[in-house]
Amino acid sequence: MYPGAVAAGAAERPAVVWGPDGEVITYGDLDARINLFSHLLRRHGRSAGDRIAVLVENHPRFLEIVWAAQLSGLYYTAINWHLTADEAAYIVNDSEARVLVSSQRLAAVAVALDEGLVPKVEVRLMVDGAAPGWEPYEQAVAGESAEPLGDAAEGESMLYSSGTTGRPKGIERPLTLVPPGEKLDPVVGMLRMLGFGEGDVYLCPAPLYHAAPLAYTMAAQRIGGTVVVMDKFDPAEALRLIEQHRVTHAQFVPTMFVRMLKLPEKERTGYDVSSLRAVVHAGAPCPVAVKRQMLDWWGPIISEYYAATEGMGATFVMADDWLAHPGTVGRALLGQIHILDDAGKELPAGETGTVWFGGGMEFEYHNDPEKTAEARDGRGYATVGDVGHLDGDGYLYLTDRRSYMIISGGVNIYPQEAENVLVEHDKVLDAAVFGVPHEEMGEAVKAVVQPVDWDDAGPELEAELLAFCRDRLTAYKCPRSVDFERQLPRLDTGKLYKRLLRDRYWTDAG
Repeated sequence: MYPGAVAAGAAERPAVVWGPDGEVITYGDLDARINLFSHLLRRHGRSAGDRIAVLVENHPRFLEIVWAAQLSGLYYTAINWHLTADEAAYIVNDSEARVLVSSQRLAAVAVALDEGLVPKVEVRLMVDGAAPGWEPYEQAVAGESAEPLGDAAEGESMLYSSGTTGRPKGIERPLTLVPPGEKLDPVVGMLRMLGFGEGDVYLCPAPLYHAAPLAYTMAAQRIGGTVVVMDKFDPAEALRLIEQHRVTHAQFVPTMFVRMLKLPEKERTGYDVSSLRAVVHAGAPCPVAVKRQMLDWWGPIISEYYAATEGMGATFVMADDWLAHPGTVGRALLGQIHILDDAGKELPAGETGTVWFGGGMEFEYHNDPEKTAEARDGRGYATVGDVGHLDGDGYLYLTDRRSYMIISGGVNIYPQEAENVLVEHDKVLDAAVFGVPHEEMGEAVKAVVQPVDWDDAGPELEAELLAFCRDRLTAYKCPRSVDFERQLPRLDTGKLYKRLLRDRYWTDAG
């Protein structure tokens, strides 16, 4: 389905509940808003295959904008609204967007995106107000028709990788241009598998510019459920919303679990979360100890999947299977898993190599055939560079990203193991581990920690954390030193922007 089809039979059903103020948009209202913007896009000459960009925070207008693009047969690029003007301009230009939508909240960045920075943009629309060079969005759509487009067709998102290790890449999949509601959506299948149906309530605690939150939110609306969208994640607020709206399904990333678990006991247990029937998590491997604590708290309703925006493959594991294979990210759900060595040779169960998938969705990196070729091999397998192994039952275990590997004294060290140990410590809220220059060993293992209480930061906690790691890991995998930061540069999507931390040490080393 799609919002218009839901509205035809349930116009007054809430399609979305927004933020702390709880603004409700019904399916009837959402359908009408989608149609208004769709007609505006057509009036500005946007037809199937054209491209728009959306630089808007989690906002009541966001979903109508992307749905209008989706049902107009367009490619749409949602941009991380934390980026600088130059970073956002790179994505706008690379995506070849001719329409750009932003918001008054982001006006400082938006105004900088003038003709000099984004020369190909022909239409600039601003939600909640106006700015020099920008037309008010609400005023622009006011005179359009609320009826569906006569030539509506399914488009496609073209999102950009997070760029944690370099320039972000636009991930482009072929357009189908099938009639609205006829698009084969694997995320709809995932939600159906988790028991999500009409009348159920899905909580989105993450930014909609990221692939999984956007895909799951739109899939929930294709099914006819209600979506509760947080403007930003807060652990206590997430629990409050689950209780208030009787949320049945939700998706989190492991750092969100950590932050909920480290709430004061009285606050953490003070909310009724019994309405939850299924929770999924992804975005990064979840430390085993964290997952066990969540299962103890919420029960065996927590499933996990591993996938990438590229869609080249996916795994899935439910709670009971995870408990029998702790640490796994599951077995293949989309495509076939292959673990290959550096020469492309298939490795047997138990041996670690690069994770490749065969038989997944088609994709290419927009305007970058070289990177597209690097992500594939001659057999049609594709990878994003993750490292891991399969066990004898076909369950995948991730080690880390190859780009994060530390080589110290000729030994390969994957820092995820130490990060997982550190976040188990009661005084640690977040942790990053990476290699820093070392005259003798080439690289040394460094940890940067965000403490729960900044007053604890210092030599005593450093010594405590180093000993904590040595009790749980082989010595060569342990950090040699610990630095402290008030907050680590982790994206709202849960991904750690490790390059920002690592580069400081390598730059200082000359």
